[in-house]
Amino acid sequence: MRTYGQFCGLARSLEVVGDRWNLLIVRQLLIAPARYRDLIDGLPGIATNLLADRLRDLEESGVVERRLAAQGSVVEYALTPWGAELREPIASLIRWSTPLMIRGPEKDSFRPEWLTIAIPTLLNARVEARPKSAIGLDVGGPTLQLHATNEGFDVGTRDARELVGVVRGEPAFVLGLAAGALSLDDATAAGLVEVDGDESVVRTYFTKPEE
Repeated sequence: MRTYGQFCGLARSLEVVGDRWNLLIVRQLLIAPARYRDLIDGLPGIATNLLADRLRDLEESGVVERRLAAQGSVVEYALTPWGAELREPIASLIRWSTPLMIRGPEKDSFRPEWLTIAIPTLLNARVEARPKSAIGLDVGGPTLQLHATNEGFDVGTRDARELVGVVRGEPAFVLGLAAGALSLDDATAAGLVEVDGDESVVRTYFTKPEE
């Protein structure tokens, strides 16, 4: 392992997770444990040999572990309890990134599953209300479900809950709503997003602080 040679918590943390791709691998495993090929799909641009190297380093450092999946014969990667503690540092970086996201995706890749980390992170930082009803997020692909829990907000695949409203739009605009950088009124007036169903419930999720 390369070292900064500094007795500093930040320096030693970066020795473990500071290499390129490491935190993105952690992001994928915060979404869910994953098989190797699932990580390849969720990390567009990474070379297979580099992913193998990074997983080996993270495993040796105690951040990632290999285990048998529920099927019993398939190996998957998962975060260790210590590795899972990276959720909050990653959440802080996502909140910090808001000015960098304003320019939109440009030619960058996107996976809807990444919203399962980003949307709750942004909403938990600024929205105090806990709506009792669930809504849908349609950014292309299967509609995601957004609902509130006692601990905060959760985005994931749909379960048996009824969706009382659905927000449809490009990922950049939905992220702008979650970050409070874009108001629902402005977004709908400009045709950036569409709202189907109960708009009053949607507003409880996506109200800017000054509204």
